[in-house]
Amino acid sequence: MQAETIAVIAFDQISPFLLAMPCTVFRDDPARPDAPRFRLLVCSAEKRTLQSSAGFAIQTRHTLRDLEQADIVIVPSWRDPTEMPPISLLNSLRKAHKRGALVVGLCLGTYVLAAAGLLDGRPATTHWGWTEDLRQRYPQITLKPDVLYVDDGDIVTSAGVAAGIDCCLHLLRRLHGAELAAHVARRMVVPPHRQGGQAQFIELPVNKTAGEDRFAQQIEWLQRHLARPHSLDSLAEQFMMSRRTFTRRFRQVTGTTVSDWLLNQRLALAQRLLETTAKSIDLVAQEAGFGSEATLRQQFSKMLKTTPSRYRREFRGNRTMEA
Repeated sequence: MQAETIAVIAFDQISPFLLAMPCTVFRDDPARPDAPRFRLLVCSAEKRTLQSSAGFAIQTRHTLRDLEQADIVIVPSWRDPTEMPPISLLNSLRKAHKRGALVVGLCLGTYVLAAAGLLDGRPATTHWGWTEDLRQRYPQITLKPDVLYVDDGDIVTSAGVAAGIDCCLHLLRRLHGAELAAHVARRMVVPPHRQGGQAQFIELPVNKTAGEDRFAQQIEWLQRHLARPHSLDSLAEQFMMSRRTFTRRFRQVTGTTVSDWLLNQRLALAQRLLETTAKSIDLVAQEAGFGSEATLRQQFSKMLKTTPSRYRREFRGNRTMEA
């Protein structure tokens, strides 16, 4: 399998954490010799030796010229939303996008894509603290302030800081399937897929109570019993709450509705089963809680733009299937 080339843009005063996120997700894993290979290029947008925001120097081997080789170009942030990025960087991003590269802006990297004109008339997101500023500076963008990332095909943007991990894992899942993304997430000790959006992080955190711990345990129970039919009334009874209190509390904890949470969890389970087992699609539909093959096909078409059969052919590769 040919290695995909991923270029990550570095610049003076870059956050080491933000630079490390895509490098960590897309680095080759010696523990998985059968996994897809990546050719990772850290490309300086300015001089070869950069000063990080943490005070130490970063020596880069690659420049913007190397973007010509990249299948994916990631801008992991930007040092100041009020500062226009270098024209050379903007031109390089435009050329990369025009020739078909996937262009990604993480956190304040969205500003760089916006300055390059790549987000005109398209949906995007950025760190919640800068959404209004981005809206005012670039009113032609369809801003999605309450999500962790926006996948618009050949352009992907993410919300602030740690949401960049969610975005990179999403890209890995999109390119090579849920199993590899889950493996990398386990290696990084992060969830492979977080529910909800930025809204859940804007409020100040509060200390957990015993009731909150019990609620989290019940959600874990729900994850283990996705095959069962669930309604708001049956779940409220399981969680020992009124329907109104349950729905409000569920949104507070997960950042999304019960129905959306269930759908995403069931889709993720169906993806894993299609990748790692030889079970019939009808059985996968039942075990993932969709009830029927027809419903599974409908949701795959709507949410993943493919069919269960095509997804299985694309992502299971040559690995041995479980019965």
